[in-house]
Amino acid sequence: MRKSVFVLMGAVIGIGAVILSYYGNPANTGLCVSCFMENMAGALGLHANERMQYLRPEIIGIVLGAFAWSVYRKDFIATGGSSPLLRFVVGVLLIIGCSVFIGCPVKMVLRLAAGDIGALVGVVGLVAGIYIGLEFVENGFQLGKASEVPKASGYMLPGFMFLLLVLSVMKPSFIGESIKGGGALHAPFVLALGLGLLVGGWSQHTQFCITGGIARFFLWGPREVMNCPRSTGLLISLGSFFSFALVASLLTGQFSFGLNGQPSSNDSYGWAFLGMLLVGFGSVLIRGCPLRQLVASGQGDTDAGVTVLGMLVGAALVQNWGLGGTAAGTPIKAQVAVLFGIILLLVVGMVNRRRGYGIAPEYQLGLD
Repeated sequence: MRKSVFVLMGAVIGIGAVILSYYGNPANTGLCVSCFMENMAGALGLHANERMQYLRPEIIGIVLGAFAWSVYRKDFIATGGSSPLLRFVVGVLLIIGCSVFIGCPVKMVLRLAAGDIGALVGVVGLVAGIYIGLEFVENGFQLGKASEVPKASGYMLPGFMFLLLVLSVMKPSFIGESIKGGGALHAPFVLALGLGLLVGGWSQHTQFCITGGIARFFLWGPREVMNCPRSTGLLISLGSFFSFALVASLLTGQFSFGLNGQPSSNDSYGWAFLGMLLVGFGSVLIRGCPLRQLVASGQGDTDAGVTVLGMLVGAALVQNWGLGGTAAGTPIKAQVAVLFGIILLLVVGMVNRRRGYGIAPEYQLGLD
């Protein structure tokens, strides 16, 4: 695959997300898996926060875009059976970690590109978490190799998203929709769905993953970039994402350099660090950031589909139990949840590790 394909991947998500903010999505939140999952959980009645209810077409589009593109390229293969329940729990933890930071890894890049230097602490936390996760993976951690399952299983998550798409259009009374707050801020439906489809399809094509790109830098160093197209190209996509989002933010007047008063931020930097550490750690263990889980679920990976359902439940728990960061800081309950999550992942890492085994086969796929 040519380098330009990976550069284009960054351009699609970087420019697309900034355009979505420009046309109505919350500031610095053109695309955020965790925030949008909380909106969708509210729309489905899984929590009662009236300010966080909207069936985000971006999420629906990402899964359906990945599904359509994988079918077109004959990449759609229904697989599963690699510790699905454990992945469900990690999916819950990913959203808790993201909510404490107030944003997923995609939003982290968007916040940085919009001039929010406070997001740097999230980058450091994410990198630290990825490094910890890699230490486990390189020393025998395994979840079990997935195998092919009946195709009908692979259709379940895309089918669920298609149902949500129909409900988004029909707007039945049992689907919640905010009239104020973050859930009420959204770009036009067709624009959001279209960009979601584009991001999903092209992410499936390039296997885009933020934590995967950073992990490969630890594994291969500068060779990850210099050896492209023989390498995965994920790091090139990540650099392109930031660069295009930065330029788009400047051109649309959404760039505001500084530390204080930034949208979707607070001064709980220590907890933001730990929140993203939890996200990086968990993402490495299940082979992919929250965005990657959405895309993989669309191409038939039922384990990723279970993770996505875990993310949806995690989003509901964040709202029902007050586990997310706010403008005022990080609540005690959220602090406890993050510490519990990190300890739980450490326990999982040690329990599932085979000493002297090296990198398990399920992690070698796509490793170059």
